[in-house]
Amino acid sequence: MNLSEIIYAFFGAMTLLGLFVDLGLLSKKNKIISFKIALIQTLLWVSLALLFMLYLWYEEDKNHALQFLSAYVMEWSLSVDNIFVFIIIFSAFKINQQYHGRALLIGILIAIILRVLFITVGLTLINQFHWIIYIFGVFLLYTGFKLFFSNNDEEFQPQETKVYKWIKKIFPLTNHDGAGKYVVYENGKKRYTTLFVVVVLLAFIDLVFALDSIPAVMGISRDKLIVYTSNIFAVLGLRSLFFLLRGAVSKFDYLQQGISIVLVFIGIKMLLENWINKIMDKDHQTIFSLIIILSCILGSIVYSIFYQKKGSPKDIK
Repeated sequence: MNLSEIIYAFFGAMTLLGLFVDLGLLSKKNKIISFKIALIQTLLWVSLALLFMLYLWYEEDKNHALQFLSAYVMEWSLSVDNIFVFIIIFSAFKINQQYHGRALLIGILIAIILRVLFITVGLTLINQFHWIIYIFGVFLLYTGFKLFFSNNDEEFQPQETKVYKWIKKIFPLTNHDGAGKYVVYENGKKRYTTLFVVVVLLAFIDLVFALDSIPAVMGISRDKLIVYTSNIFAVLGLRSLFFLLRGAVSKFDYLQQGISIVLVFIGIKMLLENWINKIMDKDHQTIFSLIIILSCILGSIVYSIFYQKKGSPKDIK
C-alpha cells in the first residue's frame, strides 16, 4: 500500500469507529436523542476530525493538515444553515421527534454518496480544464454577496419546492409519518409516508448547500483526499449537530454574514490564484486562509450572541 492508500484506510477505520460509537452505543432506534447525548456525539465527530488532522500532519505535512482543518471548519459552519432548514422540514411535515434521528441518518448517507459524485466530477473538470476554477471563483463571489445582503426573514416552505412537487407527482403519498415506516398500504394500495418525503428532501437540500460549500473547499485545497475527508467528516457530524443546536440555531443571526465573507474571500483567492502564488507560498496561504475562516465564523457567532437582530424569531423547537 502507498501512503495515500494508508491514509484512506485510516480515514475509513475512523469513520467506522465513529459510526459504531454514534449509532451502536449512543443511539437507540426510535428514541429521542437528548442534549447530553447529542453533545457527546458532536464531540466524538469533532475529536475524530481533529485526530485525523494530526495524523495528516504526521504522515503528510503541516500544510495538508491545516488545509484539512480549514476545509472542515468551512463545511462545519455551513452545516448550521443546513440545520435551520432541516428543522423547518421536520416541522412542516409534522414528523414525530422519535423518528428524526433515523430520517437524518438515511438522508445524510444519501447526501454523502451524492457529494462524492459531485466532488469527483468537480475535481475532474478542474484537472482537465483549469479555467473552470475562475467560474467557481465568480460563483462564490456572487453567492457571498447575495448571502450577505439577503433577507432571511422569509421562511423556507418545503411544500413549495420543485423537489416536493416532483415527489408528489411521481409517488402516491399519505399525510402521516406511518409510525416510522416509509411505505404503508392503505385500502390495498401502496403509499409513501411523509417520513419518506422528508428523507428525500433532506438529501436534496444538503446537495443544494454543497453547490456552495464544495467549490469553497476546492478554493482551499484541490487535493481530493482533503476535499473528500473534510466533507464526509462534516456531513457525518451533521446529525448530532442537529440535535445539539435545534433549540438555539436561530440565535446565530449573523452567522450568515460571517459565512458570506468567507465565500467572497475564497472566491477572490480563486480569481487571483496566479498572482497570490507569486507573492506567498502555499504554507503561508493555508495559514492565512485558516485565520480568515476562523475569525469570520467565530466572530459572527460571538457577535450573534451579544447582538440579536430586532424582530428575530424565537428558537424553533
